[in-house]
Amino acid sequence: MKSGRRTVAVAALVGALGFSVLNAPAAHAADTGITVSDIVINMGKPIVVGTSKEVRPPISFNIALPPGYSTADPFRYSAHPFIYRGSPKTAAESADNYIGPGIYTCFETDSKHARCEGTFHIDPHPSRKQVNSNNDATTWKVAVVLRLWKANGGLKTEEYETRSKTVQLKRAAKVTVDATPETVTKGRKITVTGKLTRANWSTKKYGGYSGRTVSLQYRASDATSFKTVKKVTTSGTGALNTTATASADGFYRWVYHGNSTTDVATSPAAYVDVR
Repeated sequence: MKSGRRTVAVAALVGALGFSVLNAPAAHAADTGITVSDIVINMGKPIVVGTSKEVRPPISFNIALPPGYSTADPFRYSAHPFIYRGSPKTAAESADNYIGPGIYTCFETDSKHARCEGTFHIDPHPSRKQVNSNNDATTWKVAVVLRLWKANGGLKTEEYETRSKTVQLKRAAKVTVDATPETVTKGRKITVTGKLTRANWSTKKYGGYSGRTVSLQYRASDATSFKTVKKVTTSGTGALNTTATASADGFYRWVYHGNSTTDVATSPAAYVDVR
């Protein structure tokens, strides 16, 4: 249960911070006096994006207001953290190399301070500019746009502040598995195959991931954990193919441990009946 009164809920949906402010008269760029602290995006973990599903990683931050402004009047100020590549102002205004908050709500702790919580909104759809290139799977910087508004609703001043924090965007990965024969005599060989693919943000499809080291893991039916049997390198199409000696009833799976641009992936488990 959060303390304090809910002061504002903001939707920043599409680039340019999702607001009509970019159509407003230009404001004088000056220190707003607003302080944004304790920004946490996706609990500090990399953000993983596929080819079609929207991703909404959580975000939280604190706001402290300057003299003359109060959380009781949330329409007189705004503060919006976002992640970007290149110039923060150019990214925010063009919506290119920019990812901002989807919906968040601020709860006042007193007349000068508020705690804000919500989500980012990342949509890989081709019509969006958020992840439309595989080069977007990299380290993004964090910034905040701060604005003060006049009593008549006009924009008084704005500023862009950068942060030392970064956020890693990664391409989602998948791996399949098949073990044959499903019933085998103890001591005989079984063949375990599969395929490692990862999201291609340019084509919006999953493609084979070649030259990757993937672990083949095994768990006996009466065991509680998997153990690595061997490591195999994917072919030019991402295919996996190896053999293992059947010793007891159990399950086989592939595990890819990921890298700086691609997330981890674990296949379902394929059961082999050993007689």
